[in-house]
Amino acid sequence: MSFLNSIKKGIILSGGTASRLFPITLGSSKQLLNVYDKPMIYYPLSTLMLAGIRDILLITTPQHKELFENILGDGTQFGIKINYKIQPKPEGLAQAFILGEEFISNEPVALILGDNLYHGKELYQKIDQLNNNADGAIVFGYPVKNPEKYGVPEIATNGQVKSIEEKPLKPKSKYAITGLYFYDNTVLEKAKQLKPSKRGELEITDLNNMYIKEGNLYLQLMSRGMAWFDTGSFDSLFNASSYIKTIQE
Repeated sequence: MSFLNSIKKGIILSGGTASRLFPITLGSSKQLLNVYDKPMIYYPLSTLMLAGIRDILLITTPQHKELFENILGDGTQFGIKINYKIQPKPEGLAQAFILGEEFISNEPVALILGDNLYHGKELYQKIDQLNNNADGAIVFGYPVKNPEKYGVPEIATNGQVKSIEEKPLKPKSKYAITGLYFYDNTVLEKAKQLKPSKRGELEITDLNNMYIKEGNLYLQLMSRGMAWFDTGSFDSLFNASSYIKTIQE
């Protein structure tokens, strides 16, 4: 039986300064900006809900916690449970598992970045294809024109991931590792073993490479029938809004 079948907890990481979106983020969290007609945070929240996850921890900054609580409350209106946790300062994506240790407890967990938008039923079909994996980690790769801006997998001829390199000068594939991850419970101990990178952060790429060394990381490549947006720039924020508008119409 796959550990995926038992994932009931999910973390949404919505911290950071969003400096690339200044000045529109000076007075608000990036994840509360509108993507067409809804706050951005609705989209990662709905992704977790569609994956069957109902117990959610939202990690955000001290100055934005109340804003999220005003919009989302405790999750009752969505039929879910939402807890909140403060990230005092951005020290890497993998810090989410250290901050969320009590929430995760002894269970597997999903992590989604609060500025990542997904669309397409094929995403959940791909998750279902992994039902035979007893443990490990699952990540998703999406073809992009500028992989050097992301974590990039090196893929062997048999489809196995040999390594993941963060923002490589010479990418070894055209795929970016997206901001949706599924982990077994060993993620807690692995996160504690990480050392800060040159950027002073606990890198999610380093965490994923630990699973690769164990032979327990599974990469699912997203097809053309699926859409993924990392809305960290003005162009991608605009493109995501245009896409949602088109889909709704």
